[in-house]
Amino acid sequence: MSTPTALRVPPSELELAAFERDGAIVLRDVIDASWIATMRQAIDAVLEAPGPLSREYTKPGHPGRYLGDFFLWRRNPDFRSFMADSSLPELAARLMKSTEVFFFYDQLLVKEPGTAEETPLHHDLTYWPLRGSQIVSIWVPFDPATPETGAVTYVRGSHRWGRMFTPAAFGEGAGYADTYARTGLEPVPDLETEIDPADHLAWSLEPGDVLVHHPLTLHFARGTASSDIRRRGLALRYVGDDATYDDRPGTFLKSPHMQGKLPGLGLKDGDPLRGALFPRVWPR
Repeated sequence: MSTPTALRVPPSELELAAFERDGAIVLRDVIDASWIATMRQAIDAVLEAPGPLSREYTKPGHPGRYLGDFFLWRRNPDFRSFMADSSLPELAARLMKSTEVFFFYDQLLVKEPGTAEETPLHHDLTYWPLRGSQIVSIWVPFDPATPETGAVTYVRGSHRWGRMFTPAAFGEGAGYADTYARTGLEPVPDLETEIDPADHLAWSLEPGDVLVHHPLTLHFARGTASSDIRRRGLALRYVGDDATYDDRPGTFLKSPHMQGKLPGLGLKDGDPLRGALFPRVWPR
């Protein structure tokens, strides 16, 4: 699918206010059914032949499968079209109140039925070499999902704590833990003892719905060990006018796993996030 898709219903003032207050919202029926069908096929093709940046997060010998892959738009035309031609760039512009929108990267996270591995509590910005207030993550499910079957759960209002936490590595031996340790940030809180369950913010989702969150909102996701439903999710990250490159240590692009697999950024500390690796997607 390559015909650009307009946003059918812009987020309301109440939804925008909830996003600013809570750090995460759900928006219903944002993605057309034709996009869902196209992207399901594209995701299944990646599962058959993961790319050079992919990681298997399931422990050896454990049931199920938890796969992550990055920058899929650079090698797959369906992912490229989805990030640029779907309604998501327009949605990002409205959420960030930005005149321009640039694409940062996409991240595929698939949990097959029977997968015990959970997504650890974390927030996104400390993984990324970014500064700015106009940054947004959009999580798109391609299967029905509940908090019990892998839909993302957020910690309400945590983006307003004024704290930055060390990135949590996804899976043992994923190749990022040493890099993240260089951030010098405080450890992420313990989910079971330091986070009040009353502050959990979660929704049940159908394909077509999206979750949107601020890059400092803490979030996590359960496994699918007790479910017979797949959890195919794609996270897309967009930035706006004020986003700049932050050349600090410990971000994921400086991991040995990433080295030599992406073109050079050609950016200095403080530069706007621009260039071939970060294309402008709004206005079209």
